[in-house]
Amino acid sequence: MNIIIIIVLILLVLPFFLLTVWALVDVAAKQFPGQTREKVAWWLVATIPFIGWLIYLVTGRRRGRKKPHPE
Repeated sequence: MNIIIIIVLILLVLPFFLLTVWALVDVAAKQFPGQTREKVAWWLVATIPFIGWLIYLVTGRRRGRKKPHPE
């Protein structure tokens, strides 16, 4: 493969990968009303390639609440 093609592919894929990682970290940091089942469902949605993070951002992010920090 040509190096330019590889660089272009990396530049196209990297943002989607980083947004997916962000969505997974956000799911892990929040509590959801349905507890385990809903959290697992959002984990699965967030891992859908290229659009999972967007689905989570639009619909799931507001459903979760940040976990309280122990004092």
